Amino acid sequence: MFDVEKIRADFPILSRKVNDRPLVYLDNGASAQKPQVVIDAITKAYTDEYANVHRGLHFLSNLATDKYESVRGKVARFLNAPDEHEIVFTTGTTEGINLVSYAWGAPRMQAGDEIVLSVLEHHANIVPWHFLRERQGVVLKWVECDQNGDLDPQAVIDAIGPKTKLVAITQMSNVTGTVVDVASICQGARSLGVPVLVDGSQAAVHMPVDLAAMGCDFYAITGHKLYGPSGSGAMFIAKDRMAEMRPFLGGGDMIREVGREVITYADPPMKFEAGTPGIVPQIGMGVALDYMMAVGMENIAAHERSLRDYTRVRLAGLNWLNVQGNSESKGAIFSFTMQGGAHAHDVSTILDKRGVAVRAGTHCAMPLLEHLGVGATCRASFAMYNTTAEADTLIDALEFCHELFG
Repeated sequence: MFDVEKIRADFPILSRKVNDRPLVYLDNGASAQKPQVVIDAITKAYTDEYANVHRGLHFLSNLATDKYESVRGKVARFLNAPDEHEIVFTTGTTEGINLVSYAWGAPRMQAGDEIVLSVLEHHANIVPWHFLRERQGVVLKWVECDQNGDLDPQAVIDAIGPKTKLVAITQMSNVTGTVVDVASICQGARSLGVPVLVDGSQAAVHMPVDLAAMGCDFYAITGHKLYGPSGSGAMFIAKDRMAEMRPFLGGGDMIREVGREVITYADPPMKFEAGTPGIVPQIGMGVALDYMMAVGMENIAAHERSLRDYTRVRLAGLNWLNVQGNSESKGAIFSFTMQGGAHAHDVSTILDKRGVAVRAGTHCAMPLLEHLGVGATCRASFAMYNTTAEADTLIDALEFCHELFG
């Protein structure tokens, strides 16, 4: 049984006050708070267990290596990936997608080749492909969403042509919360012989992910959104794609032998992990994944659906508020603007004075905001530790803000 008050007790920051009011943290789309078990694991790793990994034969190095490498299997279980050796550690989704762009995309794309994207994408799933457009003449082919924020998977499949080399798509919009049917896109693309990269940054924290059923070639997650430390993350890369990739970074650990005139590389995934890694952040991410799996992803998803439905109704009662994207298939993420000219930054500042933390701006999704016809929005994004009472506090704070602006 999901007990939100028990969950909340595991997150120490939720008991603090901001501006003399209880903190209502609704900026989870940017980064989630950390449970005490993750904080304790990080402290213990630095206090009692720290050493470099892979290189030493002494007790602490072996201990750190075992804990660090165990996370690979945790990520595979969390995502239901076929093999933990298909998990590459990264500092987060941004590095993971850049890895694919440089190590897989750049060597096999030339001028005129196409990458299919949706307008829902975060900049992390846009900019690395712009690099290929600028440097190699690759064409970015965009698929639009409708005004509800929905993306038709068939429209993505229909955009695939004879020059398409990759489909790069988000599973959940960080602005509207829209959930994309990536499984249908993967199935359609695979039938046409085109690989698919899925940005799972938002989706993986809110819903169960089953890569074995999804059938994508690349899948990115980032630890700081998964209740883990910043600087942690992972990329699922299918074995056949790994075999097609050149190394991304050069240095220690990713090599087998180095000579003056010759070099041989380690087998994947080590081939793509150079230098001393983020040992403790990755260990912390593994503990965060253990925590989420113990709570149960289905339980988390059900709780957040109830928050979504409750908040949707409450926001709909504010006839002076415009919610951007109101798909029936969405997570508990709400981007909105206030009628009458109040800027999102001003609204966010006033909400903060009431103890409510939301994000304001373009949310690293400028093409989407342009498509929706807005320059900036406020975004309230919920997590497993949020409550309907906090949604009520958000509504009260918005009503106070509306009164201030007349």
